[in-house]
Amino acid sequence: MPAPLLGEEWFELTASELPIGDIYQWAVRPDCGAVVLFSGTVRDHADGRSDVTSLEYEAYEDAVIPSFAKIANEARVRFTDARRIAILHRTGELSLGESSVVVAVSSAHRPIAFDAARFVIDALKESAPIWKKENWDGGSDWGTGAHNITTPQQVASNPS
Repeated sequence: MPAPLLGEEWFELTASELPIGDIYQWAVRPDCGAVVLFSGTVRDHADGRSDVTSLEYEAYEDAVIPSFAKIANEARVRFTDARRIAILHRTGELSLGESSVVVAVSSAHRPIAFDAARFVIDALKESAPIWKKENWDGGSDWGTGAHNITTPQQVASNPS
């Protein structure tokens, strides 16, 4: 999955490993002094479980990229100085330590990059049609904290 040659957005849903270094390099621009890259990785525990061995992600594929575009559009409304925005998510089974999602935002200054990146990952978790199943020795179940999908406009901004 090569980086886009044109444009300020990179959206992908893939079963392949996420190219974190390429995402970072793509987000860098001469007019931007800040790139914030968030990588969500598979961990060995979840609410009420301490023995998670892997995660499986499923998605409503036809709706994911349009959902990512809506998230990026809302991020640009809220954070007008955000420049490049990347949102990439994995599907399929992932092992401990693998990146399941990467968000990157560049801007001239760090506060906008941090706040916009946080909004993008929060909005993705609330509005993208992607679901995870937790696997452990002897069983599996859909991830805890399931909720109804919302629109990016309904996601609260949580500046740090």
